[in-house]
Amino acid sequence: MTSKPAITAAPILEVLQERWSPRSFDGTFEISDAQVLSILEAARWAPSAMNVQPWRFSVAKRGSELFGKVASHLSGFNAAWSPKSAAYVVVSAFVNGNDVEHGTTTQFDAGLATSQLMIQAHALGLHTHVMGGVDHPGLAAELGYPANLAVLVVVAIGKVAPADELEGPARDRELAPRERLALDEIVLHGLNK
Repeated sequence: MTSKPAITAAPILEVLQERWSPRSFDGTFEISDAQVLSILEAARWAPSAMNVQPWRFSVAKRGSELFGKVASHLSGFNAAWSPKSAAYVVVSAFVNGNDVEHGTTTQFDAGLATSQLMIQAHALGLHTHVMGGVDHPGLAAELGYPANLAVLVVVAIGKVAPADELEGPARDRELAPRERLALDEIVLHGLNK
């Protein structure tokens, strides 16, 4: 399955409707430097409280030593399917804003940057999958991060492959329909409430 458009209650941008997070990646696809730069540039221009820009990224292409290091800190389930992705992006944020200024929205801001990274990747014909199942302190130490720079997630990026390349629960999840809570479950005020 290479397409899983969202069933929406109102029209949204096609790039948002079509974006989804596969686990089956084409292990032969190689991401270009131009694609990586485009993806990172989109993340760079994300909104940021007080323009602190607390996010930091470490990029590892499949086959590199860094890719192996990142993979070694993924949980078992993520470690099983994600090595076929073309690259990992480690998303981190300074816990106190940035290395100079205090900030209280660092994780939120890094989430905005990650979202823009993912949307840009999808606009380039790629897919992404965010992984929180990571040995966060171990990966931060492996990457030589300072104590105030925390690893948040790792994003797998690549070209989607057929679900049949997966087995068991991973294949089942790949084939399952996309689901979200209804708007009336997540909008607490407004919408006639």
